[in-house]
Amino acid sequence: MSGAPRVPASLIGLAGFFAVWEVASRTDLVPEYYLPPPSVVLPKLVSLLGDPEFVRAAVATFAATVLALVIATLVAVPAGLILGSVPPVRRAVMTLVEFLRPIPSVALIPLALLTFGTGPDTKVALAVYGAVWPILFNTMYALDEVDPLHVETARAFGSGRVAVLARVALPSAAPFVLTGVRLSFAIALGVVISTELFSGGTVGLGQVVQVASGGGLNMDTVLAGTVLAGLIGFGANAGLEWSHRKLFAWNLPRGGDK
Repeated sequence: MSGAPRVPASLIGLAGFFAVWEVASRTDLVPEYYLPPPSVVLPKLVSLLGDPEFVRAAVATFAATVLALVIATLVAVPAGLILGSVPPVRRAVMTLVEFLRPIPSVALIPLALLTFGTGPDTKVALAVYGAVWPILFNTMYALDEVDPLHVETARAFGSGRVAVLARVALPSAAPFVLTGVRLSFAIALGVVISTELFSGGTVGLGQVVQVASGGGLNMDTVLAGTVLAGLIGFGANAGLEWSHRKLFAWNLPRGGDK
């Protein structure tokens, strides 16, 4: 039937997840006391969106995540360009980078809280640390894919190293950078919420979940906050993916812009 609305294929898996969750809660596979079904959690989320304090917490989490992502991008892109184009610097620094990269940001939360306190700066700094790596490596390795002919052509017209980076390397690496940003948003969001959860005194979704989980009496609120975090991540990824298609259609595989 041509008049029937089409369900985006990307939402089928999400709908299936909620259906399994509903069945598991309703059939006592998981006690409803611990895992309220989506038919309870989603209306609770809608009602919480009318609560100014909850909205303030969600906005604080989102703003901290975006700020951390912007800072991580401003740090990682120049660093990636340098590491990807200056072999001596790359050889000198990569051991340190490979040592720091596997250290999870959440493992640094206790140290950061003791050192910097529970203010918003702490969660932003930790999120920057977690988000910088995908952008850095995507930028660095994207330079390996730059067509040498383009670089030599730019040099033949008198472009120096900085000009080649700005006019040839960076535009070629831009699609890979945006992919790194997409990956980093989810990391930054998770670190921000985790820091809010552990610190207790930082306004955000993590604090809402931490307070609501006390005594285990408000699991619908806990899961509503969790679902909202997932929706924020989904929306941000969808927006960045749309930007990728619009800005870098030339970089998409055949049929990738459909």
